[in-house]
Amino acid sequence: MKKILAVILVALASASAAYSMELKDYNVLYRMNENSTFKALVRYLNAGDEQADQLKYIFDLTERKLNYANKKESTIDAERALYFNLGNVKYILSEDQYRKYLIILNVSRFSKDEDYIADNN
Repeated sequence: MKKILAVILVALASASAAYSMELKDYNVLYRMNENSTFKALVRYLNAGDEQADQLKYIFDLTERKLNYANKKESTIDAERALYFNLGNVKYILSEDQYRKYLIILNVSRFSKDEDYIADNN
């Protein structure tokens, strides 16, 4: 019984390590807030003026949260910033726009990896 429990714990630890992101991996959110990237993103999403203003506000807040996470060198706080961004962007965009946004994040961050941010909702 102890051996089975030990094997399960090792498997869980390995799986969680495989899907964890490093602090630098969250820098994709900084890139989304750069002026030229942001304008291109708004065009790609076909977002209206009000949506663009709200997105800019969310990206500014996300950048503040990431700055805080980087100062603390905390991947947990960086992950919270990512979830903050995803949750608020999902609220503002339509379902199709949000799918496009997730595609952009995945391509920008995970183009060399096999892991993807998945939205199961």
